[in-house]
Amino acid sequence: MNKGLIGKKVGMTQIFDEQGKVIPVTVIEAGPCTVVQIKTTEVDGYNAIQLGYGDVKEHKVIKPVKGHYTKVKLTPKKHLREFRLDSIENINVGDELKADTFAVGDKLDIQGTSKGKGFQGVIKRHGQSRGPMGHGSMYHRRPGSMGPTSTPGRVFKGKNLPGHMGRETVTIQNLEVVKVDLDKNAILVKGSVPGANGSILKLKSSVKSK
Repeated sequence: MNKGLIGKKVGMTQIFDEQGKVIPVTVIEAGPCTVVQIKTTEVDGYNAIQLGYGDVKEHKVIKPVKGHYTKVKLTPKKHLREFRLDSIENINVGDELKADTFAVGDKLDIQGTSKGKGFQGVIKRHGQSRGPMGHGSMYHRRPGSMGPTSTPGRVFKGKNLPGHMGRETVTIQNLEVVKVDLDKNAILVKGSVPGANGSILKLKSSVKSK
């Protein structure tokens, strides 16, 4: 069964397994998430739930969003995400989902926003090589030839050029849940996840796990 949660990246640390091996893990504050809306195949064409995470003051929420929560008699949440599920049985609006939604050994796909790196050149952004560093070369860290001249008289789409780097939606697949701490509402997953500490993550069951 597919499962999902909204979480916040706390940071990275390491733990030891039973054999004494070091496991690098990312600590994620997973939930508590409130079920805000349930979508069904009969009404919406697919099964899904909307989860809200994080408290927010009502005056900071725009009226359409506030009405969305007022309709189901819930307090507004700062973050809202939708998760498609195979089955929505035994799930009701207002239910709280916590870290125990996932268990040790589960494989997750975790989606987040990568760290922004500002405006970067082609060497850092695309891994291109620099030119000779002698003063007479006149070519050091530039992007290189722009392509054809009079025909077709333009730069082809997709050429590697300088530009904004980072701050993109990134999904890391098949991350294993190593530990679940229900008291602290934390999930420890093996490896790293996208984004800076404190950023919002979308956790869902892996689509490619064996």
